Amino acid sequence: MLRRNMKHLTPNQKLGLEDLLGDLWHARRRGDLGRLALLSYYEVRRWARLSGEPDLAEQSSVLVHGSPFADRNCFLREIDLLIAELEQILGCHGASAGHVRDPAQGDVPVERVAQRTGSTTV
Repeated sequence: MLRRNMKHLTPNQKLGLEDLLGDLWHARRRGDLGRLALLSYYEVRRWARLSGEPDLAEQSSVLVHGSPFADRNCFLREIDLLIAELEQILGCHGASAGHVRDPAQGDVPVERVAQRTGSTTV
């Protein structure tokens, strides 16, 4: 994952991130590749730029503009890393220590996010 200085998020930025993560979790559980690509390119990139996170904006842009993925699972692994990065940012700004809140899963340790989301395939 990217290492960055954690900046203070405004309440609106934090709410925006929570909404964005909710959308990503929903699309990931459904296996909706088109929705994941749209969210990662437009919404994550927009949120990252507004929040002063240029590395995260670049990471989300590369998911769509980078080299084609070998298969569906490679794309989903990259999406899982992006989701984990966003959860880490949220976790540093008010989520319970070391846990993120996915309404479908409850509190989950950040280290297990990629394993949890990787188990859902369509």
